[in-house]
Amino acid sequence: MADLSLWGLVMQADPLVKGVMASLVLASVAAWAIILEKMVTFARLGRAVAGLRGASLAAPPPGMGEAVLGAGLREWHDGREAMETRGDYRERMEHAMREAFAAALRRVEPGLPFLASVGAVAPFVGLFGTVWGIMNSFSAIARSADTSLAVVAPGIAEALFATAIGLAAAIPAVIAYNRLGVRLARLRQEGWAAIAAHAMALARRPPAQD
Repeated sequence: MADLSLWGLVMQADPLVKGVMASLVLASVAAWAIILEKMVTFARLGRAVAGLRGASLAAPPPGMGEAVLGAGLREWHDGREAMETRGDYRERMEHAMREAFAAALRRVEPGLPFLASVGAVAPFVGLFGTVWGIMNSFSAIARSADTSLAVVAPGIAEALFATAIGLAAAIPAVIAYNRLGVRLARLRQEGWAAIAAHAMALARRPPAQD
């Protein structure tokens, strides 16, 4: 009698289906590692953005706040050019700070495309394993000329198990990718708002003199 336990389905599966299952399990493990790492990274980024929002221009907070405000302060120390309006001066400082802020955001983005790929591709990889397993079941029927459940059940069970693994890999990856994407967009908007406020405050000050 065929072993229909989860471990039994894996062990008696066709080599190709085993490869599909193994690849999906590895993708799931990698996706969860990225999810956990991003949870820590985004929490740290959120604190940095909050610090940027309440930062003092006289004493920028270390880390991202220092890099962002430092970029604006360098432009402020250069002073306004002869034909430059206060608005142009503010935009120049804001642009410098946004560039530094964008560089900080780019450092937290690696791994997100992998989550998107797992979410998009894993169900189809699992479906491929399903189709292959069902084909094996039909082949077993043809060889034995027996359509009883005992003949077709193992192949169909292993086929459906491949689909289940694909969905188990894809669903957390899709949810995490969407939530992290929304979180990143909110942090970007908050950072831009803080940068605009700091640039306006600097533009109101007299340009630094050498």
